[in-house]
This record gives sequence, structure tokens and C-alpha cells, in this order.
Amino acid sequence: LTVSHAFHSPLMEPVLDDFRAVAESLTYHQPRIPFVSTVTGEAVTDELTTAAYWTEHIRKPVRLTDALAHLPAAVFLEIGPDAVLTALGPASLDGAVFVSAQRRERDEAAELLHGVARLHVAGVPVDRAACFTGGGARRIDELPTYAFQRTRYWLDAKDYFTELWHGEAGAANVVGAGLETAAHPLLGAAVWSPESDGVVFTGRLS
Repeated sequence: LTVSHAFHSPLMEPVLDDFRAVAESLTYHQPRIPFVSTVTGEAVTDELTTAAYWTEHIRKPVRLTDALAHLPAAVFLEIGPDAVLTALGPASLDGAVFVSAQRRERDEAAELLHGVARLHVAGVPVDRAACFTGGGARRIDELPTYAFQRTRYWLDAKDYFTELWHGEAGAANVVGAGLETAAHPLLGAAVWSPESDGVVFTGRLS
């Protein structure tokens, strides 16, 4: 990663005391949603309300793979200024979908909607009304509809096979030519190929 300092490494030790002093001046609350830490790679609760945890956070390595494996999820949304973890996630967890909410130096609204669209494609329920509130979007019910005729054009396979067997569906009787019927309305005959150990189908479309 291109960063200004060697975060999450021993090189951060000179700033730990100052960072701890700032962290101790903050007020913390218990998380209201399950929280999996990249410091421990496991779910945490009380640890998040201490200055010691956040001081340790900038010193310890990021255990992203352990944290992702601990989560029973198939879709992950990265909330941040860029798609850093979205790019790293697929290498840590096979088969999961990773979506970013923002990308650096790109239009924020467009990127957010792009992320929402990807979540929808991945099967995540999306509150469209909340997503487009204040944007001028509205439901349009006046569009002309199409009256589907619902006319079916099924092939009459039974009659076709009868004609085929008696030589009336094609130019000649396939059985009399030493072939087998293909038992399919689009195929006229079948013959086993001794060279490839496969089957060669023939048919007549028009």
C-alpha cells in the first residue's frame, strides 16, 4: 500500500505514547452491531471501549484473513475513502463478493450508487426509496405496456417421430438406411462413430 508511514508495524512505536494520550481523552460506547477486530481476528466487545485497544491497533499487524474467515458472510461492503480492502479481500476469502462505497478521486455520488448496484446484483436487499430520496427520482407508471399474446408454438414430437419412422418426415427412411432415430424433434437420425466413440446427429431445419 502507498502510505505516508509504516502503520501497523514496530516503526509506529515512537508515537504510541502521544496516540494513547489522545485516545484516553475520548468517550467510548459499546458497539451496537457485531464487531470483528483485525487486531485479534475475532469478535470483540469490551476491548473497543479502551484506549489500549486503539493504541495497539496502530502497532499490531492487520489480521484481515482471520477477520474475514470469522465472519459468516458472502458479501462485504467497504466503508472508507478508497477500495483498499476490496482489492485485498478476494485473495483472503474465495467465493465472496467485495464492494467498495467510495474510490479515491472519483465522483462520490456515482461511486456510492455503483456500490449499491453491485450489492443489488449480489442479492443484497436495497431500499431504493431511501437511496434516491432527494435526488428527483420517481416511479413512472404511465409507460405504455405490451400486451403479450402468449401464443405457444410447441413441436408435435409424437407426429414427427411417426413420420420419421415411416420415412415421411425426410427424404428417406432413416431406419432403412441403417441409422437410428434420434428421439428429438430437431434431429432426424443418429449414428455411432467408431473413430471417435461418439454420436453423430443429423437433422433438417427447413
